[in-house]
Amino acid sequence: MIKILATTVGETAADFLNVNLNWGLTNTSIVMTVLLLITLLLQFRSKQYVPGIYWLTVVLISVVGTLVTDNLTDNLGVPLVTTTLIFAIALLVTFVIWFISEKTLSIHSIYTSKREAFYWLTILFSFALGTAAGDLVAEGLNLGYWVSALIFAALIGAVTLAHYRFKLNAVLAFWIAYILTRPLGASLGDYLSQPRGDGGLGLGTTGTSIIFLVTILILVVYLSKTNRDKLPSVNS
Repeated sequence: MIKILATTVGETAADFLNVNLNWGLTNTSIVMTVLLLITLLLQFRSKQYVPGIYWLTVVLISVVGTLVTDNLTDNLGVPLVTTTLIFAIALLVTFVIWFISEKTLSIHSIYTSKREAFYWLTILFSFALGTAAGDLVAEGLNLGYWVSALIFAALIGAVTLAHYRFKLNAVLAFWIAYILTRPLGASLGDYLSQPRGDGGLGLGTTGTSIIFLVTILILVVYLSKTNRDKLPSVNS
């Protein structure tokens, strides 16, 4: 739930800073990248999972991933089809190198800095890919934001069914679903924030970002208090 909310914030917050505050893509990208690097430093220095640091990193990397795609498409004029292919290949290459190096892609095996570096690089590429793919389906194929969200939600449902009913490998199922949450969140964010004339609900990037950020904060505080999402420590 938090991941989908974070992806939505990545889409709306990037637009809010870029357009509403008139920072522009370049300035927004610089500021958010610096904040991400600071948060990543805190994340890598942490000796254990801390919900606040971890999910702040996810939110910031979601924003930066969105901005990477936006810079390519808006500033450099790279077509959405091309950016989708670029990040799909980058993501695949990262997976291959990660697996060759570590012999596993399971998130439950991430207890070294090297594996965590692979993890966050994968997340960055998945956010960039999801932004490009979401925009390609919603805008490039003229399906609209709501229909796009339903398509990606249905795909996640299909992966869930394949795992629980037909025993699809857990690691493979996780990563497919994880990647699909990005275009799902992006489509939801656009649907909620874009004007009604463009196929959205017209809530605006400010309102949408605030609603989702507050919801994320509530959930992270809940996890911090209950430790519901913590697993036993892994020593080897």
